[in-house]
Amino acid sequence: MRLTFYKYQGTGNDFIMVDNRTDFFPKNDTKLVSFLCNRKFGIGADGLILLQNDQMSDFKMVYFNSDGNEGSMCGNGGRCAMAFANYLGIVSNHATFNAVDGLHKATIEQEEVSLQMQDVEEIKTKPKALFLNTGSPHHVQIVDDLERFKVYKEGKKYDTDSMGKTEAISIS
Repeated sequence: MRLTFYKYQGTGNDFIMVDNRTDFFPKNDTKLVSFLCNRKFGIGADGLILLQNDQMSDFKMVYFNSDGNEGSMCGNGGRCAMAFANYLGIVSNHATFNAVDGLHKATIEQEEVSLQMQDVEEIKTKPKALFLNTGSPHHVQIVDDLERFKVYKEGKKYDTDSMGKTEAISIS
């Protein structure tokens, strides 16, 4: 299989972008997606995004985590999908696109992409932490010494938190 792809990054997350409007990509092949995202043997990325046709909006974004499984909505990935759709000439500076969690509005102004995420309907509290869902679940932890806090190590503890798959975000 020949694959034309693009690499985009949004706030440090990098993505393999594929124009899948002809629906050629084997979406159920988790091993292929995982291989493509592998940093040692594949292209290397935090995830893979398929840009597809959609009857309800300008385009559809299908996001896969680097393990090959379809993921929740990814805000940085959504911003990259908007920039990619603009590059392909599918949209101009304003668009509505569909993702796993529903419709999103996005704009591009002077190369800056803004994205409307879903409203947070509930915030769950835990000792020194909050859990909220913007279409992408987040664990927000308040820490005393952010400079020394091991964000990656501590964040891994919450990857399969009882409240759902989370991204760790630390604030001071």
